[in-house]
Amino acid sequence: MIDTSEFRRVLGHFTTGVSIVTTVRADGRPCGLTVNAFSSVSLQPTLVLVCVEKVSDSHGCIHASGIYAVNVLEEGKGESLSRRFATWAVEDKFEGVAYRDAKTGAPVLEAALAWVDCRVVEGVSVGDHTVFIGEVLDADAREGRPLVYYRGGYGRFEP
Repeated sequence: MIDTSEFRRVLGHFTTGVSIVTTVRADGRPCGLTVNAFSSVSLQPTLVLVCVEKVSDSHGCIHASGIYAVNVLEEGKGESLSRRFATWAVEDKFEGVAYRDAKTGAPVLEAALAWVDCRVVEGVSVGDHTVFIGEVLDADAREGRPLVYYRGGYGRFEP
């Protein structure tokens, strides 16, 4: 088996987009975290997946609510949002962050370049993460440049 630090180093060479997965707690307060493990799964039906670490507070929120939105971040302001939602140190990650409720009730960030609103159809426990597969119920996007992540740092995409 490969050493975890070597595994992380090697996989760091795969460029990913950066997104924030949002949902709601049982009391209706928003909950969310930064992820780069997001992918489309199927066109018929429209399915996407996100991988969420089991110890994350957002894991329990998604599991309990059965909904989530994936907010794809844009270069510029997206980096500060990504850092904010990636930390455990911020008690209210949504304080001062503009958002609206999607059809499911999951928060959609106003700063998102693109977003998908999902209902969880399956959660698969794998290692220290759960793969939440969601059926896309609504989505939208606007023009802009995505925030990318490569080898531990943020970057930009030049078409």
